[in-house]
Amino acid sequence: MAGRGPVMSAPCITPGTPEPLGVRPMAGGLNVAVFSAHASAVEIALFDAEGTHETARLALPARTGDVFHGHIAGLGPGTRYGLRASGPFDPARGHRFDGEKLLADPNASRFDRPFHLHPTLWRGGGDSAAAMPKAIVEPDPPPPPPPRFAWDGGVIYELNVRAFTRRHPAIPAPLRGTFAGLAHPASIAHLRRLGVAAVELMPPTPRIEAPHLPPLGLADAWGYNPVTFAAPDPRLAPGGFAEVRAAVAALHAAGIVVLVDIVLNHTGEYDETGPTLSLRGLDNASYYRLDPADPSRYRDDTGCRNTLALDRPASVRLAMDALRAWVLRGGVDGFRFDLAPVLGRREAGFDPAAPLLAAIEQDPLLRVRARIAEPWDPGPDGYRLGAFPSDWGEWNDRYRDTLRRFWRGDRGEAGAFATAICGSADIFARGGRALTRSVNFVTAHDGFTLADLVSYAHKHNEANGEGGRDGSDTNWSWNHGVEGPSDDPIVRAARAADQRALLASLLLSRGTPMLAMGDEGGRSQGGNNNAYAQDNEISWLDWAGMDQALLRFTALLVRLRRRCQFARGAGPLAEADIAWRTPEGTPMTPALWEEPDRRSVVALVAEARGQALVIAHAASAPLWVRLPETPDGRRWRRVVDTAKPAAPRRGFADGWVEVAGRSLVLLWS
Repeated sequence: MAGRGPVMSAPCITPGTPEPLGVRPMAGGLNVAVFSAHASAVEIALFDAEGTHETARLALPARTGDVFHGHIAGLGPGTRYGLRASGPFDPARGHRFDGEKLLADPNASRFDRPFHLHPTLWRGGGDSAAAMPKAIVEPDPPPPPPPRFAWDGGVIYELNVRAFTRRHPAIPAPLRGTFAGLAHPASIAHLRRLGVAAVELMPPTPRIEAPHLPPLGLADAWGYNPVTFAAPDPRLAPGGFAEVRAAVAALHAAGIVVLVDIVLNHTGEYDETGPTLSLRGLDNASYYRLDPADPSRYRDDTGCRNTLALDRPASVRLAMDALRAWVLRGGVDGFRFDLAPVLGRREAGFDPAAPLLAAIEQDPLLRVRARIAEPWDPGPDGYRLGAFPSDWGEWNDRYRDTLRRFWRGDRGEAGAFATAICGSADIFARGGRALTRSVNFVTAHDGFTLADLVSYAHKHNEANGEGGRDGSDTNWSWNHGVEGPSDDPIVRAARAADQRALLASLLLSRGTPMLAMGDEGGRSQGGNNNAYAQDNEISWLDWAGMDQALLRFTALLVRLRRRCQFARGAGPLAEADIAWRTPEGTPMTPALWEEPDRRSVVALVAEARGQALVIAHAASAPLWVRLPETPDGRRWRRVVDTAKPAAPRRGFADGWVEVAGRSLVLLWS
């Protein structure tokens, strides 16, 4: 049989125990426990140290409820293995068992190689053992470190481990693209210089490319197509969780919290035409949400061809075990949940008290870690901004779109802009929720980079090979009259000023700001707003080309944010905290807020030490603003001016101040 070399004498296997799930060292051997409600038998296949030759295949001799289990004497950590499950191949009833397929243990904490598509992974392609990575048994994890994330308005920095480190000249070549490269002093020095409080790592779990990518010569660059959830991808962590934990420890030592973007909503097994890798072969009908009218087909609430049924006990257990593994084995401080409404969707729709969300909330290990939802998915009633439990954070796309439209110069956005920079209290203040749970962002991995946002009016995804059908068409972007790169110094200066205005708005807003990797240095993807398949120079961070002036300006804003009470506060602003004024110094009225051509916002803010005046002016012509009198007679000084970032920061102002077109100015008294 393919993938099966010389078979040694079979190890002794006894019934073992149904807990814990997975393959774990126990009582002088390995305990094996695998869930399957519909299999007739489950086997464990053992492999040699290279993961090439199958040395034994053992049927699990006992079954307790829906868990098959056994204990193999004499084996321990380092053992390489896979699973096989027997049962009906009956798609009409949702069953897709295939004894020719070696299956990845969904509870495995380490794999010996990355996953790649191969013809044997499909039904009828023969035995898949040679093409499948082998799981590696690891020792039990150490105790978890204490949680470190605080919802205090510190800056989150979203990064892709591979893309962030792949081209850094100071990182040794063998470490580039890995967690070890992220742990390198050169990586940490940049994060410390920038002053971020946390990094949010794009999905680090084992992934596989979508079937349409290899013929195009493309590969998964982002990691949003997982195979399993409780292990790191061998591309990113050849040393397994030990390498992850070392990187987390290095970041912790630098005062930086580590969050992991985890994809629990679907797997890379695709739809009914896809490969059999793990859950499909173990118990398709239990793990996936199938079409009630035709169980041979999958419900697609994710846009990724399948959806996990996370309201069922087996899937809840799978997700919970994976989250605990990343805390216990990786030492991480929290999670960002991709397409999070899937986590709370029952058959009847979204429920903030759905089984998985409730389980996370009561778990003593997870409830003290950060939880951040991407609060939308393509499924029915899938836009759930503001609907997650009160101690969760949520990506605030309404904030993103408001800031983009305001600075683009759209009409009627002044009131929405004012609400957004004050923490989106209309969404997040319900029930006493802290406004720091609004995760504010202007750009993220999905969409334009900041430099491209002000340089392209339209997406340019030609390199993705999908004829421009992929990626969002609603970007609220602009190009200053030239699509793409320009040598015109006026256009380049205007684009740079707009980037500074957007960054200043983000980093001076109430809430928790998130920066996308490279935006601090003018990173471009050439107008590609969906670079998920570009594991190349399009998505890798160009360290040599980084705009150092923009980096210095961003770091200045991050430092300023730390002492800005307005930005770091958690509660809604009261009348005593903020006064909205016209440029002439008179109070704003409801009628003035409704004026469609109003493109300026002036806010007088009470600070712990003095007052701050925030002026955001999105029109092109300069604006004169009357300065309020200060109670103690102190003079105003200009702290931030996005039109003149190199101007002296301690220039004093009296009476009136001129604000350049399309700029944000912060004055302090």
